[in-house]
Amino acid sequence: MANIEVKLRAGMTRNGIVGEAQDGIVRSITSFALYGFPESHAASFALIAYASAYLKCHYLAAFTCAMLNNQPMGFYSPAILIKDAQRHGLRVLPVDVVESDWDCTLPSRTLPSRDSNGAVPRLRLGLRYARGLREEAARALLRARPFTSIDDLALRVPQLRKDEINRLGEIGALNSLNRIHRRDALWQAQRAVRPVGPLLASLEENGGPSPLAPMNTEERLRADYHGAGLTIGKHPMAYRRAEMNARGVTRAIDLAKTPNGRLVRIAGSVVVRQRPGTAKGFVFLSMEDETGIMNAIVAPPTYDRYKLALLTAPFLMVFGVLQNLDGVISVKAARIEPLRAGPAAESHDFH
Repeated sequence: MANIEVKLRAGMTRNGIVGEAQDGIVRSITSFALYGFPESHAASFALIAYASAYLKCHYLAAFTCAMLNNQPMGFYSPAILIKDAQRHGLRVLPVDVVESDWDCTLPSRTLPSRDSNGAVPRLRLGLRYARGLREEAARALLRARPFTSIDDLALRVPQLRKDEINRLGEIGALNSLNRIHRRDALWQAQRAVRPVGPLLASLEENGGPSPLAPMNTEERLRADYHGAGLTIGKHPMAYRRAEMNARGVTRAIDLAKTPNGRLVRIAGSVVVRQRPGTAKGFVFLSMEDETGIMNAIVAPPTYDRYKLALLTAPFLMVFGVLQNLDGVISVKAARIEPLRAGPAAESHDFH
């Protein structure tokens, strides 16, 4: 930069730009150059990447908690962040009207030791992850704790709307009250918010359980993704693994052990769809199964052939050639088909 500055000042002097005007121009260019050079970007990104990796490795629960409490941000949705953290050993606890705060928290009670800190890393999801629940209603709920039943909660937190208490029941956040399942909770929530006359309005009803069967796996998954945008249970692909094995589908975790150039099938929920303007029409997919994230590259002719499935299907099966170059693993797609695997997290598309 010093050599360039000498030449720049000489040229400006020849053209009559001197004194304060010359100094201001040099100052502006130098300030931008110190930030704008690729080296500066690379150094900044390297520091962020290193710090993030260190925190994730040594303070997984706190790192994940901070990420979840500052959404929306970054590239991956909370559903993806949670699944990645679970694969790295974090125990995620559900939204619970008895235990959750508004934000996600780190429970202080310890479990049997499984890490160097003497406790299993844990995280409790906050009430903020009950979709549609207003913060003011959640704060009122926190102030009114503890509760003896759903009826007690409904009586003492009048700020909760009917749709909000139903949402809490849908995602299992009421289950710890009387140790019930979600359909029981929804049944009791409906009863608790049912209009009554003034004679009975202040009385807590202690009815029995509902006559309804508990939700099955797919119903719970659908309720989780609809009501919270995520699930702390198994990834939807885990329930299809036997079928995937029979169809010759390779898990994400096994791709690193697969030789470069081999034909493979991969399948999972679509996490990200990208089509950069500089990529000459190529589409890049990130997909997730219960073992991790995998990437697929879709050339323009393949994109045109399978466009509908690529743009609309929440789960895809991709058949193509594995590319494993210096540890960077992707599948060059030749054939794509939609896959029915139940509800899924929302994908991050073309941003």
